[in-house]
Amino acid sequence: MGIETMKYTASILALLMAGTLAACSAETTDSADNTAADSAPAQETMDTETTAQAPTLEEIVSSDQRPAEYAARDQYRNPVETLEFFGIEPDMTVVEVWPGGGWYAHILAPYLEQGGGDYIAAGFEIGDSERARQSFESFQSAMSEYGDVDFTVLSANADGVAPEGSADMVLTFRNVHNWMSGGFADKAFEDFYAALKPGGTLGVVEHRLPEDRAEDAEGGYVKESAVIAMAEAAGFQFVEASEINANPADTADHPFGVWTLPPNSRSSNYGEDPDPEFDGSKYLEIGESDRMTLKFSKPVTADGAMLE
Repeated sequence: MGIETMKYTASILALLMAGTLAACSAETTDSADNTAADSAPAQETMDTETTAQAPTLEEIVSSDQRPAEYAARDQYRNPVETLEFFGIEPDMTVVEVWPGGGWYAHILAPYLEQGGGDYIAAGFEIGDSERARQSFESFQSAMSEYGDVDFTVLSANADGVAPEGSADMVLTFRNVHNWMSGGFADKAFEDFYAALKPGGTLGVVEHRLPEDRAEDAEGGYVKESAVIAMAEAAGFQFVEASEINANPADTADHPFGVWTLPPNSRSSNYGEDPDPEFDGSKYLEIGESDRMTLKFSKPVTADGAMLE
């Protein structure tokens, strides 16, 4: 239906509705008006109560429902501080991109489910890999305890991580290097931009490469300036950086890339058997990688300006 036809049809409908309303008694009209007036505050009250009753991030992180082995990494991943920096609220629609085994998903999904929000997990393309299929099925099963979790895909060929303009927040943790290596990092940021509502937030955590070093996405490290440039090229505005997940002890020049550090603690190249002679003690002392934590916003106006 063309725009003019839609306008014409809307006009006819408006006239018919006006005639019908004129024929109704004043008592009926008053009753309908009162019902509509009463229902809006009631719905607003319900939404407010749901949000007020939602558990805090601290409660979710310390909950017995969360896999116990995940807590050991809180000192490096700082989930409460990181999510608060991004500005998450329990009633938001949040997309997590490439959630992997679900470390953050086991925080985000229950937090949003109990707060009246929605969690969307945008995973990688499974293809013909049996290992990838089993990994996805395991993740899907784990998420089933958190209500209606939606599953989408981010890949070089996928349509998008969520319906256009539907998400309040898109989050991704330690994944940008994968998209750069795969040759679709620019598309990834464009997909995030499309999924977000105007004013929505993109939060990125990524292994950080010093700015004076050559780009090393294959080693898992990316320059902060490179991430900002890709996001801005997609239309985002850079809001703020945080040192919440920084680790000054990480020199970002390890023999097996970032995976030499915990939690992977790799002692050989990918696909090779572990080297029993490799001394990984100093890498354990370093701890997990130095990470950038970046917050971006989708502009609320067509010309890219942010409203005051």
